[in-house]
Amino acid sequence: MSDLRIREAVRGLVIDADDRILLVRFDFPARTVWATPGGGMDPGEEPYDALRRELIEEIGLHDPDIGPHLWNRLHIFPFINGHYDGQREQAFAVRVAAGFDPQPGFSWEQLNAEYVFELRWWTVEELRRAPVITAPTGLADLVEQYIRHGAPVTPWSVEA
Repeated sequence: MSDLRIREAVRGLVIDADDRILLVRFDFPARTVWATPGGGMDPGEEPYDALRRELIEEIGLHDPDIGPHLWNRLHIFPFINGHYDGQREQAFAVRVAAGFDPQPGFSWEQLNAEYVFELRWWTVEELRRAPVITAPTGLADLVEQYIRHGAPVTPWSVEA
């Protein structure tokens, strides 16, 4: 596994005052996936700085209230561009006020080039009932765990 080219990434579990979760719809050639906002870290970039940048680009959130480190995820899959064999993600809680209306800093053309095609608020129950693929799998359970019990003492290790 040491020969794998792994991209370092960050994600933000964006939750509003009504405990709704903001997710991003990625339309890849093979499948559609709903995931938390975020993306790859630039060389030398620290996780909090990368997450701040990604939240501005994807959802237009400036000066986010970045909370605890919730989970880590290593996902092995070939990137479409062939540059990586997988991604290692760190996910952090990000609380926003009720009524936050995402307005991406990037244009939709730029977001589409990164396979991003929609932003949507979900309740845990809507997400649980929806026939969609989430990344990570079991995202509704992770969100519910966080909402009910708070952040883990040490970040959860999450499967694909």
